[in-house]
Amino acid sequence: MSGNAEADGGVETTARGIETQTASENGGAPSVNARPIAEGLAGVVIAQSEICEVNGERGTLSYRGYDIGELACHATFEETVYLLWYGELPTENALRTFSANLAAEREIEETIWRILTALPCSVEPMDALRTAVSALSCSDADDGDRCLNSNIEKATRLVAKFPTIVANYYHHRQGEPPIHPDPTLSHAANFLHMLHGEHPTDMAARAMDMTMLLMAEHGFNASTFAARVTAATLSDIYSAITTAIGTLKGPLHGGANRRAMKMMLDIGDVDQVVPYIEEALARKERIMGFGHRVYKSAPDPRSAYLRGRLYELCAERGDFHLYELATAIAETVEAKKGLYPNVDFYAAPLLYLLGIPLDLFVAVFAISRIPGWSTHVMEQYARNRLIRPLSAYVGPKDRTYHPRHER
Repeated sequence: MSGNAEADGGVETTARGIETQTASENGGAPSVNARPIAEGLAGVVIAQSEICEVNGERGTLSYRGYDIGELACHATFEETVYLLWYGELPTENALRTFSANLAAEREIEETIWRILTALPCSVEPMDALRTAVSALSCSDADDGDRCLNSNIEKATRLVAKFPTIVANYYHHRQGEPPIHPDPTLSHAANFLHMLHGEHPTDMAARAMDMTMLLMAEHGFNASTFAARVTAATLSDIYSAITTAIGTLKGPLHGGANRRAMKMMLDIGDVDQVVPYIEEALARKERIMGFGHRVYKSAPDPRSAYLRGRLYELCAERGDFHLYELATAIAETVEAKKGLYPNVDFYAAPLLYLLGIPLDLFVAVFAISRIPGWSTHVMEQYARNRLIRPLSAYVGPKDRTYHPRHER
């Protein structure tokens, strides 16, 4: 791990890896304002990573070299977390130990619970989760230790406790007592148990598990990048994850699944799909759950697996209404706009059928993504460089200061 924090006035490295000097020392080199600008860092490669490959042209996604389809069809969420953290899939014994360690960390301390229950019920779940993560750092005696083993222990606590925090803060808002985690259940099944107070069916548990697995990691998305920026200052992992939560809360990043479900509920029936979509497009409104910043020429590879799991869950319940509605919307939008559904679109009805309230949809995204966030934080620590991009100044210049009585 390196800690080469850089002063603002020294040598900077651009996202393209070309070392240039700042304006005060550029010796006649092109000024910052003369360089191409990539708004929102679109298309800019800023680092190397061994964690995840997102190929928007081919429409593929892999974790540590394993295609997402292989993992979705054969792995569990716990296996995937292990793969992200350690770089290899676990043996049977290693997975058993790893899963037991996760289960042992699910309970939250009384101090954290007192903080959560002191919050007004009007506080949103993502704000409560962000507050709880900040508070968790206060009880960590090794908060300043950034070695790999220490950070895996911290990440284990965070992954294990996220579902407990979210489920029981929900109960607090409903005026209900908390439900303790069940260490005999898988990570996904335990979350549904804590939310509903009963063990889920095997199909429901598998659906929740796959949803979490598919959302566990996705490269340098906004919240992951934000976490890495914080980690690059050599701040602690709790601070980095708090940053990620705050970023995911923004509606342009984490709110699409909730708004996609609201759209489906507004449409209601399959025969209303075409007029609803046509009217929305005529008003130049975005159809939530379609298109992707990266997957522009190919479908999001995660959506097909969620669609399949949605079908199975509907079949178990003998009611295909949501599956047929979602399919009709997807076919209509593709025909009229050439856009494919992304991971949020089919995740929305799946979470809804699992009994997850709409105001918890983004928090469930956080529960799913914490393995990826923590993996990126650890990778950032391992070969750190302070993230310090440049900006092109476009404001007024050469202004003269006038005393207050002359203004």
